[in-house]
Amino acid sequence: MFIDECVIKAAAGDGGRGCISFRREKFEPFGGPNGGDGGKGGDVVLRGDDNTNNLIDYKYKPHWRGERGEHGLGKDCNGREGKPAILRVPLGTIVTDEETGQVVAEVITHGQDVVLRKGGNGGWGNTHFKSSVNRAPRRANPGDEGETGVYRLVLKSIADVGLVGFPNAGKSSLTTRITQARPRTAAYPFTTLHPQIGVIHYPDEYDRLLLADVPGLIEGASDNRGLGHRFLRHIERCAVLMFMIDMAAVDGRDPRDDYATLLGELEAYDAKLMDKPRVVVANKMDLPEAKAWLTKFKRRHKVEVVPISCESGDGLDQLKTTLRDRVRAPAAAADTASAT
Repeated sequence: MFIDECVIKAAAGDGGRGCISFRREKFEPFGGPNGGDGGKGGDVVLRGDDNTNNLIDYKYKPHWRGERGEHGLGKDCNGREGKPAILRVPLGTIVTDEETGQVVAEVITHGQDVVLRKGGNGGWGNTHFKSSVNRAPRRANPGDEGETGVYRLVLKSIADVGLVGFPNAGKSSLTTRITQARPRTAAYPFTTLHPQIGVIHYPDEYDRLLLADVPGLIEGASDNRGLGHRFLRHIERCAVLMFMIDMAAVDGRDPRDDYATLLGELEAYDAKLMDKPRVVVANKMDLPEAKAWLTKFKRRHKVEVVPISCESGDGLDQLKTTLRDRVRAPAAAADTASAT
């Protein structure tokens, strides 16, 4: 099961109590106070983890609490700090305070730690209250309470390539052919209901790309129809957008209109998506009617098209090369600029 949104309740640990204690040794009947301080409570920490790809751990376990700090002890022994509650979340997780609606954090790199709630400070032992007029204080502080809060976690997938298209265009079949991901495939639309992240490997070098196969788009998705915004948010962080077009018009739709509709929905959702590099993939070129449709498509849309067939495997190597070139192009341009 893929979970990309959930609500958690975070409670940091309380600080430990300070200790009231007095030194009592042979020949030292009035040795003075020696109560230790309480330990700090454990924080609630979010940690970015690129080995985690969804929020299912927090859907069914929404309550997370840091450990309470240990109470202070005699002989000036301070209490141990409470262990933090570490929540490993996928990269691209956005954290929103449920009470204020404000975004409080974004986890975007592996190993990134975000302290969501701080543990309470430990209380002082009676050693701190010794003075010239009070040589034997019988006072110590209780530990502070840990911070609490309710937060909404929303995942926006981080991938190099975002694969978009209408239902039944062949997105899941393509993902299966060029990555190790195994999304459900069938001869009817909406077989993919959750984003799938696959890795495209290049055997001739130590290189790879992350591909996000998201559920099929329908007209009106920008108005939250169908899977709507839950689908569209997963392509916001992708470096390149790949448009999958059924060039054989198997479902009776005009491929030219499909591409125009996809562009319109993305622009209506977020105009910044129009600035991302695009790769248009013409699928089902093994079918006889696809060639004529491809000619009509190129007349209307002046874009580069990569023809492929997920059924026969034709064009897949060329597609992988094109994707790598598009993703790496900004970095290559930056290196050239810095060299000059």
